[in-house]
Amino acid sequence: MPDTNPLSLTRQLTAARKVVITTHANPDGDAMGSSLAMFHYLKKKGCVPAVIVPTSYPDFLAWLPGNEQVLVYQNGGGKADQLIAEAEIIVCLDFNALSRTGDMENALRSASALKAVIDHHISPDTFPDFLISDVAKSSTAEIVYDFITVCGDEGLIDKEIAECLFTGILTDTGGFQFPTTTAAVHRKAAFLIECGADNHAIYERVFNTFSEMRLRLFGYCIERMKLFKDLKTALIVLSRNELQRFAVRQGDTEGLVNFPMKMQEINLSVLIVDRTERIKLSFRSRGTFDVNQFAREHFNGGGHRNAAGGYSFESLEKVVQKFESILPQYREALQY
Repeated sequence: MPDTNPLSLTRQLTAARKVVITTHANPDGDAMGSSLAMFHYLKKKGCVPAVIVPTSYPDFLAWLPGNEQVLVYQNGGGKADQLIAEAEIIVCLDFNALSRTGDMENALRSASALKAVIDHHISPDTFPDFLISDVAKSSTAEIVYDFITVCGDEGLIDKEIAECLFTGILTDTGGFQFPTTTAAVHRKAAFLIECGADNHAIYERVFNTFSEMRLRLFGYCIERMKLFKDLKTALIVLSRNELQRFAVRQGDTEGLVNFPMKMQEINLSVLIVDRTERIKLSFRSRGTFDVNQFAREHFNGGGHRNAAGGYSFESLEKVVQKFESILPQYREALQY
């Protein structure tokens, strides 16, 4: 069984020199914020950390302090594999199953390094030697904040670490609007602002940097959105041709699934996108409807109760048909 004592992990990290920090494929704000915060923190602790991410990430996160140090595994080259092979500890952030790392999975699984997971998703795998997990937390960035403070290192949180942690919390709470945004989250955010995080500038960089084509994409999707009013559900579908039409780049669909939830009568929003290699599904829900369970049962996915994802290797048409055929089974649960 994994060791769940944060102090056990910090002792190992203090003793180690070579540390690899990684996160899931298609990293979001929480993934990159928590990873780069840990990077800066471990440098202060005397480690030699490296951040390796499975795939590229949105341009609106490229301003994060330390971004220039990040290695993207999908870009090839042997440096990432060498760092993973030589690492003494691998710190896995914002995921709890190695399958979430895509092409990096084999390298991580075969590495001799101790493995630690810091995460807030349910049902973690048993691969790590150390596990710090709390599904009630707003974000992995919040757990990294807690880890730093439990280790007695709150004084090491400078502007760089604060900006990274604030970004992770900001994005995974949807701008401090999701139910996991507790009073404690606001107090931690306030402390990070006191440490130098410019909350206004970070919000602008993350949420207000749309290109013209991205904004037109959102308008197009909302215009074509399909409503199942009796089931309180909204569905947006994007084909490969539509992605090409709007020149969709990494991160351009980020947040799109949240928009239908602005309608009072909608309790479930679903985005289905043809990503060429597979079909990607995103789910958002209101109240007690558990999209984590829904994604796990039907679309090889998971996540949180009100925010989850999944995938399928079937055609876009078959995935949409499957979703629409399943949906009526949840009529009662969707009447929240």
